[in-house]
Amino acid sequence: MHPFDSEAWKHFNIVHPRFLLEIKNMCLELFTDEFNPFELFAAPFSYWSMILMVYNLPTEMCMRPEFMFLSMIILGSNSLGQNIDVCLRPLIHKLK
Repeated sequence: MHPFDSEAWKHFNIVHPRFLLEIKNMCLELFTDEFNPFELFAAPFSYWSMILMVYNLPTEMCMRPEFMFLSMIILGSNSLGQNIDVCLRPLIHKLK
């Protein structure tokens, strides 16, 4: 199943019908993952990886690791919480 088949993307296409008509527009997913280096669970810090996945590709390609892009790694406290938007500003600026 392609991510475009989800209810969220169907809703997006209804709200923004002209978005996919422009060939330059890209559909991306940004997801994060927290990990502790060297499995130090008591460490006062952790790393957060920010990964971009391109949805403008066929199903067999968009979920493959070679089409997922590590956009940044953030060193931070155990939980970034609502402070994550500060870290995302440079990425959003570049994407625009």
